[in-house]
Amino acid sequence: MIPTDFKALIQRFYHLQSERVETYQLFEEGHEAYLRTGPHYDFDHYRQLVHEITQAFCGISTEMLEIKGKLHHDFDRPALGEHIDKLQSKEKQKLELTAKLQLARQRAQDHPEDEGCQEQIQEIKHEIIKNKEALSEIMEDFNYDAEEFD
Repeated sequence: MIPTDFKALIQRFYHLQSERVETYQLFEEGHEAYLRTGPHYDFDHYRQLVHEITQAFCGISTEMLEIKGKLHHDFDRPALGEHIDKLQSKEKQKLELTAKLQLARQRAQDHPEDEGCQEQIQEIKHEIIKNKEALSEIMEDFNYDAEEFD
């Protein structure tokens, strides 16, 4: 349910963003548990986790897009909607990088002799750091533009 009041809408946006952070934590914890089942991985449990995480992210994204629409049409705040678009794009990239990192970690665990695996992990971690910095900047811009309305 999307609130109709501006402040409630902004609060819902922040709540969804914190849900996203919690979902990433669950995803990471689940992947670590999955790696501990190696070398005969419990893929069925991990696949179920990925399914649940995907559903959670889809639900968050759908609601974010609804908030974007309300901000644009009901409150004439297209700049806030643009921040949400940028945020959604960076969150998609973060999820892709997270999945890539998980695959690289498994590969490194399965092939400890392959030094290239550790290099790849470090490169992906660096990309994730840059992504998180971009997300922080978008959130700062959103905060600034949302406060301007008060």
